[in-house]
Amino acid sequence: MTDTQPKLLIENDGAVRTLRLNRPESLNALDNDLLKALGRAVADAEKDKTVRCVVVTGAGRGFCSGQDLAAVAARYTTNEPIDLGLHLREHYNPIITRLRTIEKPVIASVNGVAAGAGCSLALACDIRISAESASFIEAFVNVGLAPDAGSTFMLPRLIGVSRAMELAFTGRKVAAAEALQIGLVNQVVPDDQLAASTKKLADKLAGLPTRAIGLTKRAINASWRSDIETQLDYEAMLQTTAGQTHDHREGVTAFLEKRPPKFTGE
Repeated sequence: MTDTQPKLLIENDGAVRTLRLNRPESLNALDNDLLKALGRAVADAEKDKTVRCVVVTGAGRGFCSGQDLAAVAARYTTNEPIDLGLHLREHYNPIITRLRTIEKPVIASVNGVAAGAGCSLALACDIRISAESASFIEAFVNVGLAPDAGSTFMLPRLIGVSRAMELAFTGRKVAAAEALQIGLVNQVVPDDQLAASTKKLADKLAGLPTRAIGLTKRAINASWRSDIETQLDYEAMLQTTAGQTHDHREGVTAFLEKRPPKFTGE
């Protein structure tokens, strides 16, 4: 990649928008420029009504190797205190929050290693589809850090507390086959089929009632901090909203008329 190429590629295919991390020489390590571009791109996808599914993937042979340590090496040339929390709050946390709350489906198409904050990025997406050669590493402990960018929130919810502790404590590599077995990913496909499999899933999601998916995502997120009575009431409130959408009326009408529905996302 030359310096003139963007660090994030934005590709549109119908109602699917792909955000491709484009620093293949560093396995798409995250520097400030890439983080800023990714943050803007997710925000733009959230606002753009023509976008009904978002895919996050990497260029080259890696998904994302995490924070670019070379980009922050100067911090370690003195004995001055380093405030990593400030860097997280400014650059990482807004992206992870938006991925978790954007009311559109988000797919991580994991084409290679996802390590450290790159693993967190994959976990923050709604669905993960992985190439057979991909791997996942909670690499933070290997440089004396605790997991961040949402890993401590998402990992135990996906694979359970005990497994999450083990992966975070050891920082060991998890191959795609094991990731599927423990529930870290939804699907594993041969490397040469990843793009086609991702497109098939993204197109399917983009053709479904987007508002209903967004409300479903909102409800599932709320359930993590709720009790059953509160959740039942919240479901009823969301269902009132869903019941007033165009796609709900279209879905019922299509069912009664025995034809495929034509959802518009409204």
